[in-house]
Amino acid sequence: MIQEMAEKGAEGVREVASIDKLSAAQKQLRKRQDLDYWKNNMQKIRSRNRITGLLIGAFVIGMFSYTILSVKQERVMEDIDNEARITYIKGPRTGTNS
Repeated sequence: MIQEMAEKGAEGVREVASIDKLSAAQKQLRKRQDLDYWKNNMQKIRSRNRITGLLIGAFVIGMFSYTILSVKQERVMEDIDNEARITYIKGPRTGTNS
């Protein structure tokens, strides 16, 4: 397994070295091919980016609204305060008044 990883690493080094050994015309051709690829796929990439942005935005807005709504609905402390008031008004429970 280690030997396979070493071979893959060596292939990557050879690939980088082979790119460095390219002539100026070959480098220019490679740049032109990359540019053509991006021009041909630009619409697809933009639509994917828009969809991803919309999904992330929808998630953020949904999470924010859920948080706001859940905080508005949280009445736990009010309920506890009401129970405490009732208990205080009734007085303490002892063996005589229970």
